[in-house]
Amino acid sequence: MAGGAASCFLPANNQELTLSPVTLFYCAQGNPPAQGNEYEERIGRASKSLSPKQNVRKSLNFEPLSTTALILEDRPANLPAKPAEEAQKHRLEYEEMVAQAKRREFKDAQRRKKQLEERCKVEESIGNAALTWNTEILPNWESMCCSRRVRDMWWQGIPPSVRGRVWSLAIGNELNITHDLYDICLSRAKDRWKSLSMGTQEAENEDSGLSVADREASLESIKLDISRTFPNLCIFQKGGPYHDMLHSILGAYTCYRPDVGYVQGMSFIAAVLILNLDTADAFIAFSNLLNKPCQMAFFRVDHGLMLTYFAAFEVFFEENLPKLLSHFKKNNLTPDIYLIDWIFTLYSKSLPLDLACRVWDVFCRDGEEFLFRTALGILRLFEDILTRMDFIHIAQFLTKLPEDLNSEDLFASIAAIQMQSRNKKWSQVLSALQKDNRDMENRSPSLKR
Repeated sequence: MAGGAASCFLPANNQELTLSPVTLFYCAQGNPPAQGNEYEERIGRASKSLSPKQNVRKSLNFEPLSTTALILEDRPANLPAKPAEEAQKHRLEYEEMVAQAKRREFKDAQRRKKQLEERCKVEESIGNAALTWNTEILPNWESMCCSRRVRDMWWQGIPPSVRGRVWSLAIGNELNITHDLYDICLSRAKDRWKSLSMGTQEAENEDSGLSVADREASLESIKLDISRTFPNLCIFQKGGPYHDMLHSILGAYTCYRPDVGYVQGMSFIAAVLILNLDTADAFIAFSNLLNKPCQMAFFRVDHGLMLTYFAAFEVFFEENLPKLLSHFKKNNLTPDIYLIDWIFTLYSKSLPLDLACRVWDVFCRDGEEFLFRTALGILRLFEDILTRMDFIHIAQFLTKLPEDLNSEDLFASIAAIQMQSRNKKWSQVLSALQKDNRDMENRSPSLKR
């Protein structure tokens, strides 16, 4: 309404009049400066100063800082009054603007109220669930962890306040790692860092099976990857509150499992555990988690076993999403292109962090099968989009999934995935494929011909 606001200064006969911005400002305040008399000079009138009475507003019932309020203002005394039709038009326009503003404010207030109610409802639900976990489930873990009720609660997501404890119990400690062992491994890691930084040969005597160059490269990778771990959070970067903690866990693990060492992607897994557990407990969960068959196959880069996992995945891919699998094969998009990153980081790099934690919840309950079921759930959720993409765009899309991905939508898609093919479950299909691979390896050259 810039034109409408400015029109209050036009003469009744529509004669052209140009005023400076300063003049317009003073006119809006009902107190035009000296150059405001140029209109009078142009029509042949003598300049007259305004009396104090003329300077007083007739009505103060408006917002002085609002430009729209100028529509209702009378013109300065030295200018002709608005015609009745123009004044009525401006009043109606102003009333419509006020009504629109009120409608917008009402809608915004309703939206904020609804958001607040939903947030309160979610917080109340989380609080009630945390109480149940603390008072009923955790004290009776062995007898309740496999019950239908607990599994249903597990699927809905574990409350953050108890998530670390549930993860620790679900992952277990088959390796029997203690806090003292963590301290020993960390001490060895610090000695190694010190000796390598000083250029001594002490680290060369470590029976790790790795050369000094390999160890230096591994330690350097840890440093680089820590700064790349959840960079938006800024808590793992140098100087951040969790930087040293993450560095310690990864360094201690390279001493605990020198045969595995450090592999890119580990930093994301350790970081998620750090956010939910104390340092030593995070190390115990981290070491046991990486010791699972699927994680060990990927982090030790066991190509044969990795290919077996991919083959098992494609069996259920074809069972659930045959059209999308056909499109992927047409574009030469193999599972390793997107699955490796998802498995290496347990989705913590590709999914929003809060959603990744919910995936971890059920992964701790169901094991490796849920990692591949989640992959199929993601592909099912975006099937329509992916079928319209080429190789490059599919790979880019699956590498970094949308930030606004809704957890309920994803888990509804995951729930629709059937992890059964020809009456065989995931573990049965995987075992059969592994057996076939072993048979192929053991077959004599004469039989191969």
